[in-house]
Amino acid sequence: MRVAYIRLPLSQLEVGLTVKLPLSWREHPFMLNKIKIKDDAQIALIRGLDIPYVYLVEGEPTADVAIQVPQGEPEPPAAEAVRDPVAETRKAIHASQKQFLQGVSDTRSLYSKLNSDPEGAYRLSATLVEDLMTHLHGSDTPQLALVKVAPNEVNITQHGVSVAVIAMMMGHSLGLAPRELRDIALGCLFHDIGKFKVPDAIRRKRGALNEHETKFMRMHPNFGHEMLERSGLFPAEMLHIVLHHHEYLDGSGYPHGLKGKQIPLLTQIVSLANDYEHQFGNEQVDSPQLALGYLFKHHGAKHSPELLSTLVKVLGIYPPGTLVSLTDGSIAKVVMTTGEAKQPHVLACQPGTGQLALRFLIEEEVQIAQILKREAVSDTLAGRLQLDMGISYYFCAPPA
Repeated sequence: MRVAYIRLPLSQLEVGLTVKLPLSWREHPFMLNKIKIKDDAQIALIRGLDIPYVYLVEGEPTADVAIQVPQGEPEPPAAEAVRDPVAETRKAIHASQKQFLQGVSDTRSLYSKLNSDPEGAYRLSATLVEDLMTHLHGSDTPQLALVKVAPNEVNITQHGVSVAVIAMMMGHSLGLAPRELRDIALGCLFHDIGKFKVPDAIRRKRGALNEHETKFMRMHPNFGHEMLERSGLFPAEMLHIVLHHHEYLDGSGYPHGLKGKQIPLLTQIVSLANDYEHQFGNEQVDSPQLALGYLFKHHGAKHSPELLSTLVKVLGIYPPGTLVSLTDGSIAKVVMTTGEAKQPHVLACQPGTGQLALRFLIEEEVQIAQILKREAVSDTLAGRLQLDMGISYYFCAPPA
């Protein structure tokens, strides 16, 4: 038996009613066709859609409404009614995870080919860069998603892909040409390859390096540059990134202490993206949001103010990986940026229930209350939110 829906005139919309729009989801600004009306602003939006009525799903209007949809009148398309943005977003994040891991695997392969088959390594790196470009442009509004890596460890290949993603997002935001984005990507993928010539005892050492070890570690840009330049295959802009990704505007970087305009824009972008990710190993910083704040407070003179602002635009005020409390008492981990810097998508756990939910703060009245440190939550909750996983990023195409 066909359900007889009630058609509700727009003049009788009220807070508290649940209604369904007789439109495709592409034709209105809401996440779903089915809407529980929470305030007058939603009513105003619905009345501005140029439709004569909505379907009443739940609630009792104050006025007596008895206009039913004739039995022969079609309902809104079933596919539109069951659209699930949360499921679609989960699928997009899962795709980002898969693409990230493939990028890491391909980077590992091209590293292994560099000495024995430099031309093969170059071809593979060019293919990987094109994959990154494709994923960057997979949406008109690409976002950053948190991707899973081994607990408490991000290796050289993972770090290279993640820095490439951040730097390319910055370049995209600045309107750089495709050739420049490709040079950034290529430089990032190889920027730390010289570390493989640093002894494991130094490279993997926990805690501060002594003076000798520090000098050796600071040779890794030179080692990488020599390896790549020897092949004669890589562009000068990319080689400059590899050699100078630790140079800073104030001249405090290495290996040559370059200053200001001596550092090209592409290298400046990679230097900042790399500096941000390096803060995750800082004992004073245990949150991506704190890493961002640390850069502004302690490294402000090292980077261009414009690039720092661009980095915030890309990462949001609460970068993915940040542990937060919400104004409704939930504890959450930021998992994806949105077009609103202060309203990311989060994986939230309601205290006392242990239930996890992907939530869109951009669609809720709930806000982020404060940043939390790892020790502020129980080991059980930390395990459910996977707080001990390393932090890396990849492009994410939000559902259209």
